[in-house]
Amino acid sequence: MTANEKTSVARLLDLASAVASGGYMEAPAEYAFADDAETDSFHAGAVDNGIVDSLDQIAADARACAACRLAQGRKNAVPGEGPDRPFVMVIGEGPGADEDASGRPFVGKAGQLLDKMLGAIGLSRQTNCYIANVVKCRPPENRNPQPDEIAACAPFLERQARLLRPAFILCAGKVAAGTLLRSQAGIGQLRGKITEIDLGGFTAPLLATYHPSALLRDENLKRPAWEDLKTLRSALERAGFFAEEN
Repeated sequence: MTANEKTSVARLLDLASAVASGGYMEAPAEYAFADDAETDSFHAGAVDNGIVDSLDQIAADARACAACRLAQGRKNAVPGEGPDRPFVMVIGEGPGADEDASGRPFVGKAGQLLDKMLGAIGLSRQTNCYIANVVKCRPPENRNPQPDEIAACAPFLERQARLLRPAFILCAGKVAAGTLLRSQAGIGQLRGKITEIDLGGFTAPLLATYHPSALLRDENLKRPAWEDLKTLRSALERAGFFAEEN
């Protein structure tokens, strides 16, 4: 692991700890990590041991992972799914009961709504959208993932982003948005704005919106969520990912 990757994980852990405690996060700490001997950063899909990385390998590593307590209670790890060159990478919080049972992300009621939301702006997990979560195993009783759990899963998400190289990242919900944007603000403050982020050495514009489960609880959130999706669609059109309509 490189010094930059170690710093990224350490700062993610600092942020997650602050978010979980609800406290104020001071200026980021300075770290002086060194590169591991005889390794290089993930580059063009290569992992530290020189073997070419792949989505299948990441999925296998996630299913074999026992780096945090979430592994003890899972039925299935949920690495993610979608095409290998997506327009958009959707990142949620973590698997729920349906996802834990199936090993697939966003397949319950919230997932069905997410598919409809994405379809309304021309996105689909079958063709141009990859779906993943901050943590790959279900937290007990669907609680928020803890800081050490988020940190343990961070390398999987970073490897996925570097391989997929999505044009945009769409964060669903406060936990995902707060983690990637390094912010303790509520989703109401984070949503609707496009921000360039660095995800383990891969940079991309990010847009946050409400988690589809929040829309199922409160229909008043559907209108602002739709505005967020229209913002994403417009950004994709400007970037040339959709042909202009006649």
